[in-house]
Amino acid sequence: MKKSSVRQNIIETASRLFYDQGYNLTGINEIISEASIAKATLYSHFKSKEDICLAYLKHKNDQLVADVTVFIEQASKEKPKLLVLFDFIKVFFKSKGFNGCWCLNTISEIPKENEKIRSEIQRQKKEFMELIEDIAKQDYKKMPSKEMKLLAKKIYLLYETAVAESHLHQSSWPIGTAKEIVKAILPA
Repeated sequence: MKKSSVRQNIIETASRLFYDQGYNLTGINEIISEASIAKATLYSHFKSKEDICLAYLKHKNDQLVADVTVFIEQASKEKPKLLVLFDFIKVFFKSKGFNGCWCLNTISEIPKENEKIRSEIQRQKKEFMELIEDIAKQDYKKMPSKEMKLLAKKIYLLYETAVAESHLHQSSWPIGTAKEIVKAILPA
């Protein structure tokens, strides 16, 4: 196996385990066993479990951004794309193995002093707000920049709440409710 494909195998294996079981409950030996690699192989690609976690977060984020982008591009042109974002969450919620937001799950497990992981999660969340702003710009081209940024922050908070609460309640009602709030705050 090529070095890059071995690294990808480790990332995908760790991603599945971290997302399903949690960061703290997943050990290095379990990742090694599930990925069918030697301990030396893992450590030739990653210096620590923290480095694997950073790769996991990046992997999941890249996947989310790609999935959201495709979903929105394929959606009906008849309704605002910001509403389509909540249709995406509903599909995400119904997907096999839905376990909420991997960023929030991870941040809840690490000590607050862990700046590396916290910074990566904050970076991803900031980029997601920017993605929401870009989506909003497609529907509201004439909206002033300051208002656009505020709208994106509101939508971001509703998105995050919908994901977290649908996971907590094991129900899609938070997604539907958040979507109704978005409808109410969108410009006419």
